[in-house]
Amino acid sequence: MQQEFWSVYEDGRKIADCGWERDAMNLCSMRPNRTYRKNKYLLDQVIDITATVDKQLPGQQGLPAGKIRVNGQELDTQQSLPESELIHFRV
Repeated sequence: MQQEFWSVYEDGRKIADCGWERDAMNLCSMRPNRTYRKNKYLLDQVIDITATVDKQLPGQQGLPAGKIRVNGQELDTQQSLPESELIHFRV
């Protein structure tokens, strides 16, 4: 399937791409030194790709929890922030 669009130029510099020729003509009518050019491109075949789960251990969901090493000791990474000790007040 072939598609087309119009590029608007001012003094040789592209300033806009338009999906409709009338929009390109409208932009060109605003200033005398503007021109527009029709561009065509072909739409290629679209291939849908879905992710598949392969070579995953039974019961495993995604990656295992992260671990960090501190002075040779392996610790779990923090999963949530601690509760704040701030006092709520109204002004």
